[in-house]
Amino acid sequence: MTSPAATVTAPVADTPAATAPRAPRKALLDSMMPLLVDVGVPLVSYYALKAAGLSTFAALAWSSVLPAVRTVWGVVRERRLNGLAALMVTVNAVSLLTSLLVGDPRLMLAKDSGVSSVIGLVILVSALKGQPMMSDGVRPMLVKGDAAKDTAWQRLSAHSAAFRRAEIRFSAVWGAALLGECVVRAVGAYTVPVETMVWLGTVIMVATMVFAFMVSGRVGAVPMQRMIAEEAEKAARSAR
Repeated sequence: MTSPAATVTAPVADTPAATAPRAPRKALLDSMMPLLVDVGVPLVSYYALKAAGLSTFAALAWSSVLPAVRTVWGVVRERRLNGLAALMVTVNAVSLLTSLLVGDPRLMLAKDSGVSSVIGLVILVSALKGQPMMSDGVRPMLVKGDAAKDTAWQRLSAHSAAFRRAEIRFSAVWGAALLGECVVRAVGAYTVPVETMVWLGTVIMVATMVFAFMVSGRVGAVPMQRMIAEEAEKAARSAR
């Protein structure tokens, strides 16, 4: 997420919380690293494979395999598969297999928008059902490993309607953004030259991510962080 903590008043120095501004930045970098790998590696691989003499379709196919392998390896290494990871692995595998069978480079490009649409739709539906899928991703960033804040999250998620609305808004923004990206990239896949769309699709995806980070931070993460801090402080006063 865009570092929502950066917009919150800094804590008083000489306390453990005084280092808080660095924690969300590290969490942001950690959460962005898989995205950077999934964006940068396929793009560099595509042009490298093209330079090596592979066809457009072959270069697209091989460069698409790498993110899928990375995702599966991450699941194997951590020995757990959450709902979003399972969804991404499944959709990537099905779309890649389909495009390989058809052999159309434009379909190879369009499959990325298909991945975004399915994931975006599932995230959006989870928000509309009141079970926001993105909460598991933003929670570590907001509680920062603080037991008091984690307990505050649990209380607020269970009993605060305002907090639940912020959770839902956070996921809804991401779901809507990914669906919007799907439409733009699908149109581009069949109207823009393939060579152009390879890098333009990446630009569209990064722009979508930046937009979603900013908006979801403002309407979801920042209000949630404020409520967590207030709840943790209230609990600390009560315990004195």
